[in-house]
Amino acid sequence: MRRKIVAGNWKMNLSWDEAKSLLLGINNFVNRHKPESKVIVCPPFPFLDRANDIFIGHASVGAQNISEFENGAYTGEISGSILNSIGVHYTIVGHSERRKYFHETNEQIGEKVAMAIKKGIKTIVCCGETGEERESGNQNNVVKEQLDVALKNISPEDMVRQIIAYEPVWAIGTGQTASPSQAQEMHAFIRNEVLEPLFGADVANEVRILYGGSVNSGNADDLFSQPDIDGGLIGGASLKLDDFTSIIHAAERN
Repeated sequence: MRRKIVAGNWKMNLSWDEAKSLLLGINNFVNRHKPESKVIVCPPFPFLDRANDIFIGHASVGAQNISEFENGAYTGEISGSILNSIGVHYTIVGHSERRKYFHETNEQIGEKVAMAIKKGIKTIVCCGETGEERESGNQNNVVKEQLDVALKNISPEDMVRQIIAYEPVWAIGTGQTASPSQAQEMHAFIRNEVLEPLFGADVANEVRILYGGSVNSGNADDLFSQPDIDGGLIGGASLKLDDFTSIIHAAERN
């Protein structure tokens, strides 16, 4: 059975005092309960090193982005080597907000995935369709193209350590959530129609695929009970200790 993952994406939120309080709360929770599920927290870049100092034991720190460049004159960018140097071993890549606001392309996301893997950093590779693309019935083609391009240069041996996050754009920060059956249908499509042709059945069955899109303590059980949903990439609910720990409990139950 695939081990569930609950990953919190804090985006551009919280002061350091607020972040420290939340990190301490999460650290206390995971070390007290020792969940079987993997817990990853992705705070803003300035907090990564401090978060690693706080997390001892069962939780891991991840970045929200990584540069496709190895080093050099790229003002404001963060390289895989820099992340490695402070003990960060996970990163989100290709979040829909990076695609929308910073115009990241599928090709650029593929370069970021390749660079992260080169530096020994595990990726949470995001994919998902807009509301218009779903209404037109084109969601499968959109997601397949996103992943085909992003993962095209990855070996099966490397892919098995990566994570996919399906995040329908129309459900991010809107309060709307894909129904469990809608989410399961897409997760099964990703596993069987995208990953298996690229990497083989064994790898496809081992890769964890998360759901992201207004996951909260009220819907997490229904989503995580689906056979191909291996946890969640959590946005707003990851900023509140009680909500985030309730979602971890839901992952444990399923």
